[in-house]
Amino acid sequence: MAKEKYPNPKFFRMKDKMDWKRQAENVAEIAEICKEIARETDWKAAGAKHLKGWKDFGLRVADEARAVAKMSGGERLDLLINGEKRLGRLYKAGAMAFTRREWRGVKDTAVDFYYWLDTWKMFLLTFGKDLIPSLNGVLNYRWMISYFCAHSFMDKNCMGLRGEALRMHHIMIYQIYRYVAENIVFLNKADKHGGNSEELSRKIVLLDEMTMAQLMAGFPDLLGIPYQLMPVFLLSEIDQLACIPYLDAVESYGLPADACPVPASECGAAVIDALPICGKCFISSSMPCDGSVMASSFQDRRFKMPTFHLTFPVRYDDEETLECGVEEIKHCIKFIEEQTGAKWNWDAYFTAMKRFNQETSFELEKWDVNKTDHPQLIGPIYELFRKWNYEMDGGLDPRVLPAMKKVNKIMLKAYRKKAEPWRGKMRHRAIVWSVPAHYYANFSNWLANCWGINVLVEMEGLNFTKPLETEDEQGALEDLARLYERMVMRRHTNGGYDHVLTELWRQVEAWRPEIVIMYQHVSCKTMSTLSGLFDEQARERGIHMIWIEHDLMDPRTVSRRTMRAKVNSYMTAVMREEPLDPSLLDFEDDVTW
Repeated sequence: MAKEKYPNPKFFRMKDKMDWKRQAENVAEIAEICKEIARETDWKAAGAKHLKGWKDFGLRVADEARAVAKMSGGERLDLLINGEKRLGRLYKAGAMAFTRREWRGVKDTAVDFYYWLDTWKMFLLTFGKDLIPSLNGVLNYRWMISYFCAHSFMDKNCMGLRGEALRMHHIMIYQIYRYVAENIVFLNKADKHGGNSEELSRKIVLLDEMTMAQLMAGFPDLLGIPYQLMPVFLLSEIDQLACIPYLDAVESYGLPADACPVPASECGAAVIDALPICGKCFISSSMPCDGSVMASSFQDRRFKMPTFHLTFPVRYDDEETLECGVEEIKHCIKFIEEQTGAKWNWDAYFTAMKRFNQETSFELEKWDVNKTDHPQLIGPIYELFRKWNYEMDGGLDPRVLPAMKKVNKIMLKAYRKKAEPWRGKMRHRAIVWSVPAHYYANFSNWLANCWGINVLVEMEGLNFTKPLETEDEQGALEDLARLYERMVMRRHTNGGYDHVLTELWRQVEAWRPEIVIMYQHVSCKTMSTLSGLFDEQARERGIHMIWIEHDLMDPRTVSRRTMRAKVNSYMTAVMREEPLDPSLLDFEDDVTW
């Protein structure tokens, strides 16, 4: 049996029609912008700023050298073997990147550097397959620039991790990075602004980023791409300032500033033409809320592309509504067939879903370990990986399953020896409820390093885990409908308060946390109506509930620093504790990636 290759190699071989005239215009425009910047730049001030930067660098090096000199012999040996403990040193006010990479001890620094190099290798090989369209994308879209800081995203989300936990996080983020890199290449290659590969464009089905990918498993000759994922959704997690131009643009059209930043950013990206023009058709979504419906309507008018609105009943607990969901999927399959000429392939679908079921079993194994007194796979990368694997990979990529097997093997080894992901920082068990801030993707990392608050699981990862039917066609459609009805966020925010309020206490009983990190997305009107009930029932159960306000993709509303201050106040005033790492108690990171 031939080895399954993913993505289909033919997608890379499809011919391009480069719009060299458009690229020449871009280059000329960029040249003019550079000239204007050069004319308006105060070179004397710029020189002074860079000189100060070098002086600050020298002072920092000297300060760190003095700190090492003051250490005892045992402390220096510990630094050499186990790494540094004052991680606040890595931040610098007004800087976008860390001052340097973290020293994790000899062994873990070597492991970290190996995976760093391996990721760079993957990037170069992936973009090298279609380098010119990718370079064209850099000229066309400002969001492409933010992906140059992908390694900074990796560093900050792995901060403080040691041993097996560090290896597991690197393996998982590699899978996400490879997926993103490949899809960026395809988008730029098919984009009418640059690559203009009409052959590839005809094979692309664009999905709303809140539409799960499993549906595309039945179309192995097509390429399903979450349309807003790269220019909007994931971008906001890598670069906290990236979505601000989108929000400003759509608000200038009259959208109220208190709208949810997710659909607002998606619409803003369309307003300023930040979305590649490609694809044969578009599958929109009603998930998880009305904001998605309104954004889909706006984008439908903007794209002028055949669109299917995939919608499911809100009251998904009622099995009588299941037939409606099944019919929606059938109509969507028919729509894709009509638009692309491709035919649904049950064998391909069943093969992928068997793989997805295996991946689900590995996920449940992680949960079993994390419910014990010795949790192993915790932290922001795992949180992101779970959502990506569940929603955007969905069993389609055969390369992911071996990676998950490897991660679980490492995890069980670490569990048997009772390893700690954050050594010496396993003070509190916690779970996250509600929707986390995109612009502070590594918040759970800070919680662990500063206060020893270890997030075992978050609400968005607790989704449908029933094995999907892989033999009977009707049963398979019913399970697929159930899967879509209970996707990320939708499982908890749709169908009644029991799904989010009572469900929290069911999960508290299962995971045994002392603390619930309760996010309050200020632009979302759903969860705020239940705040009194959450607080009252938490007090009844003796659970510490820390409310953290944020605005999802807009750090101007609630800054990272303000989010940290809420925790600092609670931990000192209520818990009467001191931080594990005082250097992380307060620092400025308003522009840091």
